[in-house]
Amino acid sequence: MVPVPYRCPNCKTNRTRFNIIKQIPTAVKLDPQTGEIVETYDSGNLEPFHLPYKGPEYKIQCASCGLIESESMFAKFGEMPS
Repeated sequence: MVPVPYRCPNCKTNRTRFNIIKQIPTAVKLDPQTGEIVETYDSGNLEPFHLPYKGPEYKIQCASCGLIESESMFAKFGEMPS
């Protein structure tokens, strides 16, 4: 994460209070009947039809209104004048 100013795209006033959510994916194989975890994978041993997670490492939550969005969305609104 590069330090950039944020502003909430929903409430449009919050520029200071945010929660940074670090996403840590866990690749699993589930039992189709019970939903229980049958196997856990690391990134080096995924099965052929199990794609690795390619989403963002971080999400941001506005601590005023609760909106959760990508970091880029909050950063884009942070660039705009109030």
